[in-house]
Amino acid sequence: MLLTIDLGNTQTAVGLFDADRLALHWRLSTVRERTADEYRLLLHGLFEQDGVDPERFQGAILSSVVPRATAPLLAALRHFVVDETLVVGPGIKTGMPILIDNPREVGADRVVNAVAARARYGTPVIVVDFGTSTNFDIVSENGEYLGGVIGPGLEVSMDALVAATSALRRVELKPPRSVIGKGTIEAIQAGLLYGHAGYVDGLVGRIRAELGGEVEAVATGGLAWTIVEHCRTVSIVDENLTLDGLQMLFVMNQ
Repeated sequence: MLLTIDLGNTQTAVGLFDADRLALHWRLSTVRERTADEYRLLLHGLFEQDGVDPERFQGAILSSVVPRATAPLLAALRHFVVDETLVVGPGIKTGMPILIDNPREVGADRVVNAVAARARYGTPVIVVDFGTSTNFDIVSENGEYLGGVIGPGLEVSMDALVAATSALRRVELKPPRSVIGKGTIEAIQAGLLYGHAGYVDGLVGRIRAELGGEVEAVATGGLAWTIVEHCRTVSIVDENLTLDGLQMLFVMNQ
């Protein structure tokens, strides 16, 4: 079995692949202060509760955008995987030309998503990743990574709104009765949900116009389902896109 981990700013996704099939997966809160011992105990608990035998692990691959947490997690993984964990970064084979000014700048998760989307949905394709930030990554008709867009995520927007005001507070991220809120809570919900959906639709529309034609848009990330139902330009949600991409890259680099 292959152990795949996507270490994000807010959440960490862990997946186990049996060949190319995602057999099990978990989503955890990212805690930057975790030690190697804490990661080891956490992973051991996940494996034990679902009857997973680490002796069956044939390898591991990690994508991380949290440098502070990467080293302790890699140290913990040595207790479960014999070979060194493959880390997505400069020098790894992706089979995808990175056509931006400085390819080393692009986040590991964004490359992984682009590789997976190209394989699963063809090209050209736009990946919209709803996480701490809302990222748009674009793959050309020829399968090249063209670049993308990075903006504040839904929860970051809510945190900023609450932090910058005296009377507003966090709300449940659910649709209000109407776009025109009948109270402060509904007004915030409308602004966050419908505003973010409009933001996504506006950017996808501009990207499609720049590419010149209709382009498939695929959503992923922990908040994808919350937003996509209100979007007009995104209809596909693939919540395990990043884990699938990690499995593809592991095979590609063997």
